[in-house]
Amino acid sequence: MIYSSGLLALVLYFSNYGYGKTIEYSNYLIQKGEKHFKNLRQLTYSGENAEAYFNSDGGKLIFQAHDGDSLCDQIYIMDIYTKLKKMVSTGNGVTTCSFFQYPNDNAFIYASTHLSDVDCPPKPDYSRGYVWKLYEGYDIFKASLDGSNIERLTDTGGYDAEATFSFDGKKIIYTSLQNGDLDLWTMNHDGSEKLQLTNRLGYDGGAFFSYDGSKIVWRSYYPESKKEIADYNALLSENVIRPMALQLWIMNYDGTKKRQLTDNDSANFGPFFFPDGEKIIFSSNMHDKKGRDFDLYTINVDGTNLERITFFNGFDGFPMFSQDGKYLVFSSNRNQKKKGETNIFICEWIEKHRR
Repeated sequence: MIYSSGLLALVLYFSNYGYGKTIEYSNYLIQKGEKHFKNLRQLTYSGENAEAYFNSDGGKLIFQAHDGDSLCDQIYIMDIYTKLKKMVSTGNGVTTCSFFQYPNDNAFIYASTHLSDVDCPPKPDYSRGYVWKLYEGYDIFKASLDGSNIERLTDTGGYDAEATFSFDGKKIIYTSLQNGDLDLWTMNHDGSEKLQLTNRLGYDGGAFFSYDGSKIVWRSYYPESKKEIADYNALLSENVIRPMALQLWIMNYDGTKKRQLTDNDSANFGPFFFPDGEKIIFSSNMHDKKGRDFDLYTINVDGTNLERITFFNGFDGFPMFSQDGKYLVFSSNRNQKKKGETNIFICEWIEKHRR
């Protein structure tokens, strides 16, 4: 079932952007129940494309992608209106987690292994189940928008990644193994004044500032039983983690007043604040007993008013709002040409439900 007036893609004039261009909408891909979506557009059409984030005026996206099983993710910047994209990372090693430096969009950050090894590293060993590889060569870099003027911001000899800017462009939050566990840290935009914000045994990552800079939201896994702790430490010693149960947390920008937002047996990740800071949008498999399907959800910052947003039988994740709250970008398996493809979609966000 679909939520659309027709079964074919609509080709309409996208007057909201004011570019005088003909824009192809894929509203037939809006599923029944996705009442917050309007004028859905598919921006990529092959490979694995994920973690796409807006620049300050909402006209560009930065994201990671690869097209081919033997290739590794690199960082790209795309013009939303033309869909033209350019690789802005070095093309060496593997990269992850890029983000524009607001408010002027004159630089971006990303994590990369290119200094430790120019080759694409081997894939994780999945014989023990689904795991994430914490490549030791990951460091965080800052570069100009064309990929030049690369500055190395971390140099700990271990995993430093998952970095995002505050929206005034002054602070960076990231995950680091600097003190032997996967904790959240902040630093200035130039890499100075590094400060540890979390210190509980377990994984803290995927953090974002609220638009006003007062709050931070992130995902976590904290082992509690002896078996869980032993398993976590054993995997961590091999630079691997098993992200099966992830909960969302919120804290103040300085690390104070930490509180748990979700409490279930599911994998909740990719949280992002609404522009007004009152709600969080995130991805979770809480509705699927097998844990395979991920959809988008929203929740108030006090943990109330959970609402399921997408109803696609597959993967929807990595959501981000434009600064004005009018548009949402996310990654999805919907309309994939072959199994395993993940593409980037953008839509107008309708806060009030359509009848």
